[in-house]
Parts: sequence; structure tokens; C-alpha cells
Amino acid sequence: MTTLRTAVIGVGYLGKYHAEKFKTLPHSKLIAVCDVDAEKCLEIANQNQTEAVFDYKSLINRVDAVSIATPTPLHHEIGLFFLKHGVHVLMEKPIAATTEEADDLINTAKKNRAILQVGHLERFNCAIKAIEPSLKNPRFIESVRLAPFKLRGTDVNVILDLMIHDIDIIQYIVNSDIRWIAANGASVLSPFIDIANARIEFTNGCVANVTASRVSVKQERKLRVFQLDSYISMDLDKKKIQIQRKSSQEMFPGIPGISSEEKTFDQGDALKDEIEAFLDCIIHQKKPLVTGEEGKRALATAIKITHIVRESNELYPLDEIVNV
Repeated sequence: MTTLRTAVIGVGYLGKYHAEKFKTLPHSKLIAVCDVDAEKCLEIANQNQTEAVFDYKSLINRVDAVSIATPTPLHHEIGLFFLKHGVHVLMEKPIAATTEEADDLINTAKKNRAILQVGHLERFNCAIKAIEPSLKNPRFIESVRLAPFKLRGTDVNVILDLMIHDIDIIQYIVNSDIRWIAANGASVLSPFIDIANARIEFTNGCVANVTASRVSVKQERKLRVFQLDSYISMDLDKKKIQIQRKSSQEMFPGIPGISSEEKTFDQGDALKDEIEAFLDCIIHQKKPLVTGEEGKRALATAIKITHIVRESNELYPLDEIVNV
């Protein structure tokens, strides 16, 4: 059995869970965890019976793959270092702070034949995976992602923190270029945008209405997809899907009836599945489920929405939008 030498760079809220998964997976030997916070790094290292290091550069020639879960502004510098040395990288979302940095990571990975996978975790949600065969030419998509306020993630706005998950899913589902974006939002508790709504129109005619808030009382992650012959509702938190389709029987003369189907799935472990898929891609040299290009695509849209919310609340064609 192939075993890869792995390490986790950044062991804050997300990184500590990455370390737990790398420690338990059969194709991984967790060599070390790395963080500039020595106390935290030692704590996570002890929990996982591995080495604590405080300089990621010391890991070269010691690891085959790393997971990078540092603050977003550090993604480019750290990711580039490992990719230049041929080390495979699982990069937490967003892939980078700018699309230029994302391009740099993507091109460096290709040049050095390294796997670059982006951590858009919802792609590994069992409800999303179960519904894929039923997705055929969506016409309207509505997503709502609500969460209570937490200090974690407030180094970026809610669009880059939460909405980017749904942006990635929607662009993956629709698979079409964007024609128009309209957006609105507000800063409530942090210096950044804490609640936002965007209307995205695609060139194939599909329209998506996307809402994200990190100042809500309750937590909610729901996605609704309307198609010509069906309506699909997904509760990504409760792992529940409902599909309503036109039936062969008539409700009224000339009006088709509606059949309904509901399924509930085990909670599963999306992070474990994501990391396992990353290791499998390395071993078998396969394309990741979420490539660097797809990570960049979601980032570019999130940046455009951020720009619109900041500058005005009017509708802009994409060629008039610049990165911020």
C-alpha cells in the first residue's frame, strides 16, 4: 500500500481537523504540523503523536503532500513554496487572495507536476453528491447560507468566507459563463461585509439568487434548484434532499401530476472524504474534484460580488468590473 508523508500548515480552527484526518487515514503518515503559534502547534502535535515545526520551509524533502489551512493572505506564498518543490497541495478555500495569485499557484503546480486541490468542502457533502445525477439544465437556483457571528473567518468578508461555497457549487452545477451580477450587502458587526445577496445571470439563461449571512441567530445551509421537469431542495446541514418531478399521470386534464421523493443521508465526514480524495489523486495521478482552475473561478466571482457591494448596488456587466 502506498503511504504518503504528509503535514498540515496552520493548525487553527480548520487545520486541527485536517491534522486529525491525516493522522487516521491509511495512505497518510502525518510527519508534522506547522504553525507560528508555538503553543498551539505543540498542543496539536501532541494530540496527533507527531512533530511540531515552526518553519514550513524545514519540511522540504520530508513530505510528499501538505494541507495549507493558514489565513488567506498567506496561501500564495506558502503554496508556491511547496509547489515549486513538487509537493502536492490541498489548499483551504479561497485558493488565494487574488486571481493573479491563483494563476501563479495553478501554473506552478502544472510546471512541477504537482496536484493542487482546493478545499471547497461542500463538493463532498453527501447531499450534493447524491443529487448530481438529477441535475439537468437548471433554470433557477436559490441558495441560503446563514450562520451566527464567530471571530473565526472575520479576516475576510462573508462573500469570501461563506458565500464562496455556494458560488462554487452553483458554477459547477450550471457550467456556463456569467453574464450579469447584481449585489447588495452590509457590514453589521465586523469591519467587513457581514451579510450579502447576489443575483447571478448566466449566458445559458440560468439565474441564481445567493444569500449569505454570518450575523444570523440560526445556522442554515439550503440549496434549491428549479428545472423544466423537476424541483430539487437540499438541506446541506441535515443532509436531506427532496425531489419533485412531473409524473406520467395528470393532476387535471392536460396538467401533469407531481411525484415526490425524499431522502435523508448519514452525516458522513466530508473533510475526511476530501482529504482521502486528495491522497487518491496523488497516488493515481488523477484530476482533483475541485481543481485550482475551479478554485480561481469561484474566487473571481466572489471578488466581483465584493466589488459591486462596495462600490454601488447597481447592475454592472462583467467587463466593467475590476478586482479589488
